[in-house]
Amino acid sequence: MTQITTACLDMAGTTVADDGSVLAAFADAMAEAGIPADGPGHERAVTIVQQTMGQSKIEVFRLILGEEELARRANSAFERSYAAGVARGLVRPLPGAAETIMALRAAGIQVCLATGFSPQTRDAVLDALGWRPLIDLALSPADAGRGRPWPDLPLTALLRLGGGAVSELAVVGDTASDVESGLRAGAGLVAGVLTGTGTEADFAAAGAPHVLASVAGLLPLLGLGPGGGAATP
Repeated sequence: MTQITTACLDMAGTTVADDGSVLAAFADAMAEAGIPADGPGHERAVTIVQQTMGQSKIEVFRLILGEEELARRANSAFERSYAAGVARGLVRPLPGAAETIMALRAAGIQVCLATGFSPQTRDAVLDALGWRPLIDLALSPADAGRGRPWPDLPLTALLRLGGGAVSELAVVGDTASDVESGLRAGAGLVAGVLTGTGTEADFAAAGAPHVLASVAGLLPLLGLGPGGGAATP
């Protein structure tokens, strides 16, 4: 395998557990937009949310609501709700995530955490976890141009961190959108993890070269010692 110099890792569901705060925040956003849980259109909205996990949140609301002002209101409600969950301590590191990041950096691999959250929400999560000193970079769609499934986030990580060729990039996430983003970027290593919303069937459909039990499974793939193991090689 080509030497990996930059790792672009997803946040919620891959390195961070949020105890259902994302889905709860979506429910609050839908209520703000006039789509309560028992109202018409809710089932369609939930289906879209599930299909677009990992993507830019404002783009998801635009897709659901079809009206810019309403989408922005829903996005603001989502951000408020999720921030409240963060403030209540509902985010925590997934097992082995911090250790994996430290092992990657100790091996000379630069680490970017990427997310579909806004920069403000992303930074609130990082501050709650105390992770700013742990990583080299954090990116949101607003920083890169487009969110997943486009390749902008991992390619921006590679460029900002001064990485080499795209073959030296690793992309890991818990959704099919993460996998598609990595493949579109031409990353040398692309893996889905089973600690979030994505299933083995989802990753197979997306063409994931690797499916891991957790982000810690990245370490043995890179020859860096034992990790979380691979669900499929």
